Formats: sequence, structure tokens, C-alpha cells
Amino acid sequence: MKIGMVGLGKMGGNMARRLLKAGVQVVGYNRDANATEQLANDAGLIPANTLAEVIAKLETPRVVWLMLPSGGPTEDTINELKGMLSKGDVLVEGGNSYYKDSQRRGLAMNALGIGYVDAGTSGGIWGLKNGYALMVGGEKSAVDKVIPFIKILAPGEATGWLHCGPSGSGHFTKMVHNGIEYGMMQAYAEGFALMKGKKDFGLDIAAISEMWRHGSVVRSWLLDLTATFLAKDQELESIIPFVTDSGEGRWTVLESVEQGVPTPAMTLALMARFASQGEGDFGNKMLAMMRKGFGGHDVKSGD
Repeated sequence: MKIGMVGLGKMGGNMARRLLKAGVQVVGYNRDANATEQLANDAGLIPANTLAEVIAKLETPRVVWLMLPSGGPTEDTINELKGMLSKGDVLVEGGNSYYKDSQRRGLAMNALGIGYVDAGTSGGIWGLKNGYALMVGGEKSAVDKVIPFIKILAPGEATGWLHCGPSGSGHFTKMVHNGIEYGMMQAYAEGFALMKGKKDFGLDIAAISEMWRHGSVVRSWLLDLTATFLAKDQELESIIPFVTDSGEGRWTVLESVEQGVPTPAMTLALMARFASQGEGDFGNKMLAMMRKGFGGHDVKSGD
């Protein structure tokens, strides 16, 4: 089996490594040639210096898998590949793209006779060892050509992957997955903050997180990761309380508005991330000044 992999960052690079370990020939291209060279030297990747070279080194029908940042980088690369791929080839888009973009791209590629598969990919840096959860969308004929690779990338041949439905459904499912992830992370963070704040009990939150991992209703992989870092450092004094957000969380909230389906936990978790980024700073300053105005309450000043 042979596949082209475009985008060899943390996710794409490890996915290429997992395929190579299974004996798949991987033709890889990355904008930063150092990543391509390292994978070629360490893992046996077939290097390519351009997108055109990726296509030239694959036999038809080709399968090309993209692992690029959503938005411009993905859009530009797909537009470039349109003129290089042939009828019967399949393009897999495994980044965190907005599902409506995937629907549009699927229609455009299918009109050219090129299969299009949107693959929501979860697993992070642990996917190389444990496998990736893959939520795929697209026409069955296109997905079938990709399944042999999916079975290698997934935790098992029959587990950890699903053909969710038509174009866009893979990225839609991944979008909701990330919205749920936001809510779960926020709940853990708030709960541990409450326990940390109860000074008179002197709670050992590292021990509590480890205990919860066994038999507790709230046990999860996120809790496993939490227990691991708390065992090393419970104070986290060197960590800046700034949490970035991906487009996935925003898109999930927008979808809830469009459908009129209430998602308060996910929405508030997204708002909490905005607050950590300083997006609420001016509003909080306004609140402080209003309290001063009606009640004469003190206002903390940078001075």
C-alpha cells in the first residue's frame, strides 16, 4: 500500500510514522523540509519537495491525506491539488476544518470525479502509540479506498473509526466531539480549583485525582492525564492561566444557535476560555467601576 501525506507536523508526522511501522509506503511533503528529512532518515518516509512530486511518486488511483491547519493553508492546498489529481483519486482532509467547508469541497471534488473524504481525527500526541479516533465522511466508494489506511491508523481494525455519513459528517462529528471535550475539561478544572481552594482541609488533589481514576464515575482519559501532571506539580505556579481555543469550540456553539439546541455547558466552557485570554478584561473593569459608582466600593488599580 502507498499513500501521500501532506503536512508532517505533530499529528501528520506521527500518523506517517504509524503507517510506516505497519509497512505502508508513505510519500511525504511538508512546507518545512526539515520535518520531511527527519522522517525520511528516521522512519523510511519517501520524501517529496513539492505537491507535484507527491503526486508523481504515487500510482493511480492515488490516496493523498492532508494534515494541515484549517482555513487558508488547507483551502490553498486543495485548490492546488485539484489540477494535479485524476479521476478515481481520493483526497482525505484530516485537519480540523469547518464541516460546511467540507460539504462544499466534497461537492467540488466529486464533480471532477475525485473522491473527497473528511476525516475528523482525535488522539493528539498519543495517537502514534494508541491509535487515532477517526470520524470520516464522504461517498462510500471514496471511503472504501481509504479504509485500509484507516484500519492501521485507528486503535484497532474494527474499533476507533466510523464512516459517519456523507461529506461533512466526519468533521461535524469531530466538531461536536471537541465541544464535549471543552465542557469536560472545564468541569474538571472547576472541581479541582474548588478542592485546591479549601485550604482548611489540606486536600491532596494529586492523590484524589489518582483515586478517582479507579472505579469512579468521572474516570476518563482526561482524568488520567490530569493525575499524571498533578503527581509532578500540584501548584502549577509557573503556568500562565491562558487557554487558547480552536475553531471547533466556536463552531459547535454556532451550530447550537443555528439548530436552537441548548448547549450551556459547552458554551460557557468556550466563554471561560475567552475570559482566560483577557477578552473579558474591559468588561470586568466596567463592572468594577459600576460597583464603585453605586456603592463606593474600592477599585483595584495597577498603581
